[in-house]
Amino acid sequence: MIPFSPFVLVVIFLVATLIFSAIKILNEYERGVMFTLGRFTGIKGPGVILVIPVIQRMKKVDLRVIVLDVPKQDVISRDNVSVKVNAVVYFRIVDPGKAIIQVVNPWEATSQFAQTTLRSVLGQHELDEMLSQREKLNIDIQRILDEATDAWGIKVANVEIKHVDLDESMIRAIAKQAEAERTRRAKIIHAEGEKQAAAMLTEAAHLLAAEPAAMQLRYLQTLADIASEKTSTIVFPLPLDLIGPLLKGSQRST
Repeated sequence: MIPFSPFVLVVIFLVATLIFSAIKILNEYERGVMFTLGRFTGIKGPGVILVIPVIQRMKKVDLRVIVLDVPKQDVISRDNVSVKVNAVVYFRIVDPGKAIIQVVNPWEATSQFAQTTLRSVLGQHELDEMLSQREKLNIDIQRILDEATDAWGIKVANVEIKHVDLDESMIRAIAKQAEAERTRRAKIIHAEGEKQAAAMLTEAAHLLAAEPAAMQLRYLQTLADIASEKTSTIVFPLPLDLIGPLLKGSQRST
């Protein structure tokens, strides 16, 4: 066996340590942003890559979709209603180089920008629009975020408004408004029914006036309906032709 001096053993150990430290393994969803002597020299991965110690440095970047929970924001709507709104943002890094070079912390930067955008966009709409047009608001916020974060190598895939919290007083006011709206609709439906009934009665009156025998048939039908109810009331149909001259005579005398 060849004897090794302590110095040679130390050198061998250092060389082996440098070789093992130069080998990096990146997963399928990871990329390595390479810097050589401080300058950006490309993106590597996935798999096994070599990083020259001291000379090169690597920053790992995760390319998976990140779910960002936007905390509740105090928003004053266009009709001066104070609400608390929170949302969730789905985004991913599509350009690792920009994500590392252009911004210090892409996740924190996206979170802060999402909060300010949420307040800005919702403040331009009324409360009814926040409650009934969430899909449109989600698209508007997603478009603004995507355009702003494109320079950071980030793609905002989707934005969803989760909750719109109201004060108790505002909830009661909305309930009263909804009740008043239902009452208004009920009155309109009732009035429409009366209008249609009046139109049908007018049409029926014209048809009965055109055929005097039809009125007699209606008299007989009414008597048959009364008799079927087993009542002791006796009804005698009185033709309107007999009452008409009497009414005209009384009007002339007055």
